[in-house]
Amino acid sequence: MQKFVVILGAAESGVGAALLAQAKGYTVFVSDRAPIQPAYKEKLANAGIEFEENQHTLDRILLAELVIKSPGIPEKAVVIKALREKVVSIISEIEFASRYTKARFVAITGTNGKTTTTLLTYHLLKEAGLSVGLAGNIGYSLAEQVIEDKHAYYVLELSSFQLDDVQDFRPWIALLLNITPDHLDRYEYSLEKYAEAKLRIAQNQSLDDYLIYNADDDNIGRFLKTAFMTAFVLPFSLHHRPDYHLAGYYEDDCTLRVHLPIEDRHPDKVSIENSPLIGQHNHQNMAAAILAARVAGASPAQIEAALATFKNADHRLQLIRELDEVQYIDDSKATNVEAAWYALDGIKRPIVWIAGGTDKGNDYTSIVELAQQKVKALVCLGVDNAKLRATFEGVVPHLEETQSMADAVQRAAALASPGEVVLLSPCCASFDLFKNYEDRGQQFAAAAWALPPSESVPSV
Repeated sequence: MQKFVVILGAAESGVGAALLAQAKGYTVFVSDRAPIQPAYKEKLANAGIEFEENQHTLDRILLAELVIKSPGIPEKAVVIKALREKVVSIISEIEFASRYTKARFVAITGTNGKTTTTLLTYHLLKEAGLSVGLAGNIGYSLAEQVIEDKHAYYVLELSSFQLDDVQDFRPWIALLLNITPDHLDRYEYSLEKYAEAKLRIAQNQSLDDYLIYNADDDNIGRFLKTAFMTAFVLPFSLHHRPDYHLAGYYEDDCTLRVHLPIEDRHPDKVSIENSPLIGQHNHQNMAAAILAARVAGASPAQIEAALATFKNADHRLQLIRELDEVQYIDDSKATNVEAAWYALDGIKRPIVWIAGGTDKGNDYTSIVELAQQKVKALVCLGVDNAKLRATFEGVVPHLEETQSMADAVQRAAALASPGEVVLLSPCCASFDLFKNYEDRGQQFAAAAWALPPSESVPSV
């Protein structure tokens, strides 16, 4: 008799899991408490997979022998509580997919920088000639790709939510970038529980596996007990540190020294001079990706060539245009204070900073000193800018209020001089004036491209 599998959630990961389960001979039922997007509904219908939307029919769901749940569904959801009570096995799409492939996984997690590091690692491996797929939190279902299973490697971006429901998933190379407070409402407001979720990336690794981690991150140092790790640990740092046997560190701004204690490999160097990535946090992201690529067999020369051709995901310190020697940089993805700190720290020119939006209880204290050093003017963009004003008035030489992106960019352009940067790095969520951070970034780019040359820009 066929095993009955229920998939909870019918977005990318859920639909992919449903298709793989069907391909492997399971009887499949998909349930989503919200409306299912038309494209996903069509996929399920075309495959002849039964589904429901706008509800969870508990009587039906509780008949499941296995449940694969969307990472977005919290433990406190009624359906999950009922399944736990009945002791039904609940796993993630990543766990399920990993059971049906012999491919090696390069898995990346961290609070910040996951997407950039995942895209870069994938790019480095692909350019080195490896057969590699890209999946996970980045928007492509691993389960759906595993149906054809045509890759020898998969590079995966994994959130803490995706790691919550893994059991036997075992990455060949795991990358741990940083751990800072985020999503704590899902972890009983405990940083330790959130860190435990991140560290699940390494829980099943063995002697043949590698854990690449950021030695400069205090919380990783606090929660990662390397003494109990069976994998090769490969720490990296922005600097040479005598307290670690570092696998990678920067000799100078442009040179990563790599020393992998495997196969008697001699130390080598990788230049990042031609990389388009800006800022110290991207130096960390590059170090992690380069170490992963070296472990996978890419040569320093292959890595250097690939770094120069890398294009990051949009809205992450993305140079939109240069007009009259002023750079316009879109960092709309910087929806928290730490991400904006990285942006301000990474840019070496004077900055006209556009910030503001829906405040998430932000504490701006950590960026006051950077703003004092680097920000020439702050253009506030939000429905309520009182908290920004209260923090930065008197810290930056000039501060203005705006309520639309077009106005914000025009004012910033008027304030910027040749050799300076207009930076959108909001620190805040976007929902007061925009649909999401992508919409905010797109409006910034459109406004930047609409600017006329300097002779038409009003002087201040």
